[in-house]
Amino acid sequence: MTVTPPPVPSDIEIAQQAIMRPIRDVAADLGLGEDDIDLYGKYKAKLPLSLASAPPKGRLVLVTAINPTPAGEGKSTVSVGLSQAFRRLGHNAVLCMREPSLGPVFGVKGGAAGGGYSQVLPMDDINLHFTGDFHAIASAHALLSAMIDNHLYHGNALGLNPKGITWPRTIDMNDRALRSAIIGMGTGNGTMREERWVIIPASEIMAIVALASDAEDLELRLGNIVVGTTLGKEKKPVRARDLGATGAMTLLLKDAIRPNLVQTLEGGPAILHAGPFGNIAHGCNSLVATRVGLALADLVVTEAGFGSDLGAEKFFDIKCRAGGLNPEAAVLVATVRSLKMQGGVAKAELDREDLGALERGLPHVAHHVRNVQQFGVPVVVAINRRTSDTDAELRLVADYVATLGVPVAMCNVWAEGGAGGEALAHEVLGLLNAKTSAFAPLYATEQPIRDKIRTVARRVYGADGVDFSSAAEKSIDWLEANGMAHTPVCMAKTQYSLTDDASRLNVPTGFRMTVNEVYGSAGAGFVVAKCGDIMTMPGLSKKPAAEGMRLRADGTIEGLS
Repeated sequence: MTVTPPPVPSDIEIAQQAIMRPIRDVAADLGLGEDDIDLYGKYKAKLPLSLASAPPKGRLVLVTAINPTPAGEGKSTVSVGLSQAFRRLGHNAVLCMREPSLGPVFGVKGGAAGGGYSQVLPMDDINLHFTGDFHAIASAHALLSAMIDNHLYHGNALGLNPKGITWPRTIDMNDRALRSAIIGMGTGNGTMREERWVIIPASEIMAIVALASDAEDLELRLGNIVVGTTLGKEKKPVRARDLGATGAMTLLLKDAIRPNLVQTLEGGPAILHAGPFGNIAHGCNSLVATRVGLALADLVVTEAGFGSDLGAEKFFDIKCRAGGLNPEAAVLVATVRSLKMQGGVAKAELDREDLGALERGLPHVAHHVRNVQQFGVPVVVAINRRTSDTDAELRLVADYVATLGVPVAMCNVWAEGGAGGEALAHEVLGLLNAKTSAFAPLYATEQPIRDKIRTVARRVYGADGVDFSSAAEKSIDWLEANGMAHTPVCMAKTQYSLTDDASRLNVPTGFRMTVNEVYGSAGAGFVVAKCGDIMTMPGLSKKPAAEGMRLRADGTIEGLS
């Protein structure tokens, strides 16, 4: 007789039933006393920035994935579960993750605190206002926006071209009505001009907070922000420091640059900090958070946004390069459901066994394995088990991965927590013990911008080449003439495909990438190359998740996931 396991409660129900440890005790596990932390209630704390400059003792493990699909891969859930599994095996491990944005929380994606029995807590706080980091970033961004228009109003001594202003406004909500607007209408309300809003994870200040090494570096990077160009043929860059905004912006971010300490569902330490988008910015948690983790723990588990083509590549080429990090192992998350979608199965049919479609989707795993390996980092494939997966499907994936010459582990952390990740933890420890990592970025920053873009497109996406629009060509020439030639490139494209066309799944061949726009994020320290139609301000769906949320009479939350 087949015994059906009891259903796993919803994420919010699991989180609400959990008994959390006082954050003082979690900090003590990392060797920190009460004087070393600033409490935000009983279960959250800010860590001192000075820890980020302490000598590292830990070993860094990256969690990445295949290209995301509506079927879900569970990369954050696996990251949490892996850190819990390490602690179950007796290792001093810490988790380092990004903070969620309110826009996706109230939209379609939902929260970003893991799921099932592999979550970070307090889940509701983390997914809502948390410690106010996003609000501080919004305020600093808004201050710079206000000072730009104030400068125009009071005579424009810098000669800033109102039509050449590149600095947008920001809000942490999906609001398509703000993608394009006219401001300054009416007498005495400033210069009338076109304006746009971006969601906070797409703000350059978010990327700066995620990459700044300390408060001094933060202020320097803020000052480097290019807000627009001057009138006339020269089109010289105008920066935030030219407007005198840098000091006040830094004041607003004095606490937001400090990492946040919380805990996993099993009481282990988790450091959550920053949240840049993966398909616009570099999609990683902050550099200081990762450094703090490496200073306090023996094993640090971190993740990068979306698949290896966007997340891992940027983690390696941007974050690790900026911070001198040395990743020693990587986990590539894959699910049977996602691979069946890569093989042509519609979402509505994913719960039905389909070995033929699954087999057609398997080359997608191989491509992402090669992506990680070309950076010199050993990788293990984690098959993130879902309740609808059949034994035959799981066996097919495991047998295929074995032919690639890399280890594979079944992972059931959603239903079982850390216990469901112990097999994966053992495989990762095997990679670390073998000491075969020889990490190196994919390109030298001294290469021309076009060559760096071509390198990523060919070697990571599998493109035959790159075509640049005339606008992109002109922008590259301007960037190289104005001090942005020798920076990493941050590719902005759809996360759903290796190409710039979201409908082309699996491993397309015979395609070229089209770069429509190139612009500098001088404060963050990289050049962004946009391929295809990428939104910096998402919209809400016809039935957003917000419609199902409410506050109960007892103060608990319903509908958050």
